[in-house]
Amino acid sequence: MQKYFNFYVRVVDRVSDYVGIVAMYLIFLMVGILLLDAVTRNVIHIPLHWGIEAAQFTLAAYYFMGGAMTIKNNAHVRMDLFYGQFTPRKKDWMDLATIGCLLFYLVVMLFGSVSSLEYALETNEKRFSMWNPSMIPIKILMVGCIVLMILQTISMIIKHITSLLGKEKEV
Repeated sequence: MQKYFNFYVRVVDRVSDYVGIVAMYLIFLMVGILLLDAVTRNVIHIPLHWGIEAAQFTLAAYYFMGGAMTIKNNAHVRMDLFYGQFTPRKKDWMDLATIGCLLFYLVVMLFGSVSSLEYALETNEKRFSMWNPSMIPIKILMVGCIVLMILQTISMIIKHITSLLGKEKEV
């Protein structure tokens, strides 16, 4: 059974890293879009109607895609008033408690995002603006990334339980 857990953790960690690396490069795309928008609007006086919204969609993709890697690398915000003084065993217990809350939150978000995606698919939802882009691609990405964050959260649970059982070198 342990080898299946090890395999699961390795695969999910690797996928989270790949998706996170793609997310890191989205910042350059967003900066490029905003720079192009600024130049066309202020220098050649031809405003792009899609520039700001494309940058907003890119930013949304960035933070959704970076979520799983942030969970994996423990790069999230943590109040370290007492946590830094805990023993590794107490840290594992505390992390398991907070990861339980995170998992609950992500499952609620998943239900909401799936409902939002269903609505977008049924109504061919578009953003009300001059550019009028479809909301379906960003909502599909949102659902996929929330699923990946849930999988990464389960991976973290496996890591902490394995650490509590004294088998941390295997995972």
